[in-house]
Amino acid sequence: MKTDIEIAESCKMLPITEVAEKIGITADDLQLYGKYKAKIRSEAIEKAKSNKDGKLILVTAINPTPAGEGKTTTTVGIGQAFAKIGKKAIIALREPSLGPVFGVKGGAAGGGYSQVVPMEDINLHFTGDIHAMTAANNLLSALIDNHIYQGNELGIDPKKIVWKRVLDMNERALRNIICGLGREVDGVVRQDGFQITVASEIMAVVCLSEGIEDLKERLGNMIVAYTYDNQPVRAKDLKAVGSMAVLLKDAIKPNLVQTLENTPCLMHGGPFANIAHGCNSIAATKLGLKLADYCITEAGFGADLGGEKFLDIKCRRAGISPSAVVIVATIRALKYNGNVKREDLAEENVAALKRGLPNLGKHIENIKSCGIEPIVTLNSFNTDTDAEVKAVEEFCASYGVSCIKCEGFAKGGEGAAELAKKIVEVTDKETASYKPFYELDLPIKDKIHAIVTKVYGGKGVNYSDAASKQIEKIEQMGYSNLPVCIAKNQYSLSDNPALLGRPEGFEVTVTEARVSAGAGFVVVLTGTIMTMPGLPKTPAANSIDIDKNGKITGLF
Repeated sequence: MKTDIEIAESCKMLPITEVAEKIGITADDLQLYGKYKAKIRSEAIEKAKSNKDGKLILVTAINPTPAGEGKTTTTVGIGQAFAKIGKKAIIALREPSLGPVFGVKGGAAGGGYSQVVPMEDINLHFTGDIHAMTAANNLLSALIDNHIYQGNELGIDPKKIVWKRVLDMNERALRNIICGLGREVDGVVRQDGFQITVASEIMAVVCLSEGIEDLKERLGNMIVAYTYDNQPVRAKDLKAVGSMAVLLKDAIKPNLVQTLENTPCLMHGGPFANIAHGCNSIAATKLGLKLADYCITEAGFGADLGGEKFLDIKCRRAGISPSAVVIVATIRALKYNGNVKREDLAEENVAALKRGLPNLGKHIENIKSCGIEPIVTLNSFNTDTDAEVKAVEEFCASYGVSCIKCEGFAKGGEGAAELAKKIVEVTDKETASYKPFYELDLPIKDKIHAIVTKVYGGKGVNYSDAASKQIEKIEQMGYSNLPVCIAKNQYSLSDNPALLGRPEGFEVTVTEARVSAGAGFVVVLTGTIMTMPGLPKTPAANSIDIDKNGKITGLF
């Protein structure tokens, strides 16, 4: 079979103006980035608000493994399949970050015959949204340090600056730095650090904003530091809002691209789900609901991370709710959760598969507890055996849920047609009655406890002394009614990545808490989660190249 990039380069793309026409968007409504990419102007978004909402389909997954689950591939396949069965659908996805593209995870445009194109453009810079966010974030950092150097009228304590610089790259050497070294005119010496751009609060603000005025208000509310007498300093106190908004004026507009089969795709925003809230922008999702009968979107990593944050943060903020939830699983990943080594995953092992199935069972239970009927889909691999498929089907039947095989990777929309039909069947019943995992008026620790016990299946939460004091301070500042965004490793339901399957009796340790007052949630860090990843021993960057004719190889 061809590589992903070979498949992408061989497809016949339509001009993006023709793709837009399918969903009622005219050429005048577009801000073109070449022939195959465009942003949708705010005027078109306003016009679409009078349209009737379609049905929202969330695609999530079991806990990810090194074997790969193919959540984005499945999402794209479903979108293509809806066209195959005569339904009007649109996909809403996140944008890729350069860090994973050159690291270990790869791009985020799907795979095989279920991809979003132009794949190489999407994975490499795209329309510049993430670069704009990087610039806005680092402009604010520069203004903070300049304010201190120029006399520090606000009384900022250099030891209490909570705003970090960012870079859209995996760079462990920048996690902790000393800035201001050199001459006196080079600034105030202090400890600082970098996060990856997708962990910046600006990414969350852009994804949760609806329009330029909402964006500016959220940017202004971001807390960047504390004074010597422990009072918060916000971005608006530094008069940074207008200049940041100017840098983000295009980044807040949803991007329009297409799949290999020319299904429209809104790709906008890219927060990671293990260190941020893991969903594409509210603007793109709500626009997708207005432009098609079905809007298929995904949330990052497993249902315990992106799925939970989609339901508890994004749905509440946007006033939306899914009509169905698709849980993606693979037999390979389930066997990995049953403690099979990666090199042995191609071999049939029903016993190990059954040991790993409880991980899927926990995610099924969680979605059901939210009042939504889940649909399990097996992302198909050629190493799957009939006995293994039967074991998964029987397991899902014991939960009263459907298990549909998906071959979107190998067959595109045709390979996901059965799954699309099942989604239509489930959503036509209109039985979904979404409810979040916790109420907003609970104390912060009670919300954390609810997620740990209800979603992860743990027995309790431990707090470092620093985290307890931080939570107490956040509540004193009046932010106790915000949702919580838990930063946790993606590989396990617990905060220990080595605990696979469905661990029980564990406790989660909260090491830090901080308020993202602009985004509108409290960030809670658990375990050893880091907001600036590092590169692996053999980065994907080592295999990426371009020849004299401009042909790119090595992207996946």
